Amino acid sequence: MLQLLRAGARAWLPPTSCRGLNALAEEAVQSLEKPEPLASAGPQAPVLRKCELPVPAHRRPVQAWVESLRGYQQERVGLAELHPDVFSTAPRLDILHQVAIWQKNFKRISYAKTKTRAEVRGGGRKPWPQKGSGRARHGSIRSPIWRGGGIAHGPRGPTSYYYMLPMKVRVQGLKVALTVKLTQDDLHIVDSLELPTQDPQYLTELARYRGWGDSVLLVDLAHEDMPQNIVTATSGLKTFNLIPAVGLNVHSMLKHQTLILTLQTVAFLEKKLLWHDSRYTPLYPFHLPYCDFP
Repeated sequence: MLQLLRAGARAWLPPTSCRGLNALAEEAVQSLEKPEPLASAGPQAPVLRKCELPVPAHRRPVQAWVESLRGYQQERVGLAELHPDVFSTAPRLDILHQVAIWQKNFKRISYAKTKTRAEVRGGGRKPWPQKGSGRARHGSIRSPIWRGGGIAHGPRGPTSYYYMLPMKVRVQGLKVALTVKLTQDDLHIVDSLELPTQDPQYLTELARYRGWGDSVLLVDLAHEDMPQNIVTATSGLKTFNLIPAVGLNVHSMLKHQTLILTLQTVAFLEKKLLWHDSRYTPLYPFHLPYCDFP
């Protein structure tokens, strides 16, 4: 009987050389904490610009390639992070249309003007007596129903077509235009507008090599910061225009096929456009200078 009990105990107890379950679990956890190194596909592109302004928790910055104008092959020199509320907003084409039409009409003045019967020369005498001649009665040969007479309901210029859209709508129009340009791959970011030469042919060949289209709009932070080579090169080209960041507008972006922004311009646009989303003071009536501009 005693021998049977000893044999059963040996069958249930694990051998001395076998490791316990706790040791196996610890090794499995350690292997998970130390993942195997993945094979790198190549050197990663450096991030030349980080998104400095706060980004909503449910969104992520948009990345775009940073190019250089110093050579044909320098198409991708790094990456830039763009704020999603400026360069990845909802494509409100109705707002884009409103801003484009407003920008076209708010400076329009029509100078069309016609003369009434009182302004046309002559016609002060009654052409014939009221009765007795058998003809229709008339009091002046400058009546609107006469040839050479005045115009009854013609334009009375100058006429102004001025109206103003809300500032929020105009800001949203700029955001939508930038978003559409980036989505259609018509927005390119460069580190600077430095050119190796001031020859206009170099700029046209560079645009043809990179597929920028027939018309290009180049935007820098200010007139004073623009390099002399790019100023001289664009002055001899009709379809290559150079403007400062404060002059960027929806009409110019839609008129040109490609939009070129510098890194400083991107930071300037994000700061100015996002400020309108959180401003707490109205802009009307206009008091210059604005005390709460960033």
